[in-house]
Amino acid sequence: MVNIRMATVADLIEMQQCNLWCLPENYQMKYYFYHQLTWPQLLWVAEDFDGRIVGYVLAKMEENEDTTAPDYVPHGHITSLAVLRTHRKRGIATMLMRRAQLEMEQVMGAKYVSLHVRKSNRAAFHLYSETLAYEINDIERGYYADGEDAYDMRCTFAKHREREAAKNAAAAAAAAVTEVAEGVGKLVTA
Repeated sequence: MVNIRMATVADLIEMQQCNLWCLPENYQMKYYFYHQLTWPQLLWVAEDFDGRIVGYVLAKMEENEDTTAPDYVPHGHITSLAVLRTHRKRGIATMLMRRAQLEMEQVMGAKYVSLHVRKSNRAAFHLYSETLAYEINDIERGYYADGEDAYDMRCTFAKHREREAAKNAAAAAAAAVTEVAEGVGKLVTA
């Protein structure tokens, strides 16, 4: 069992350590501090029963655009997501992402969130595209330091809510059909 909670300054060293263990893209401590000071609501950690950080999400609001432009749309970006190998396949990355996305939308007013993922990272691509409903926006050639291409992916919050509502409605309809079928079955056998 893990606890998902907002990160504090005291967590930054363990977050960086988790990053170093899990990912080839690493950041200096000042980058973590910058995120913590600027967007504290968008940094989340997963801690195990001993209080050890086993995963994190580092997110931000995009700020390099003209916010006064008429076509400006506030949006967030997932800078980094990592979960220790010993704790993968437990839904931790999904929980971290959903929490950061919720804060982006409800607290920061984001309309969508973007991220980059290596084309070769099939597990992450599956998480983003299948579980979290991200869509490929573009391919950025040579995005990573080693020259690998990246998928530029986006999740639009309004579209995501519509998909979730449709999925829930379909599940409710299927449950109702099953209930009716069971009721008919009982009448026939009675």
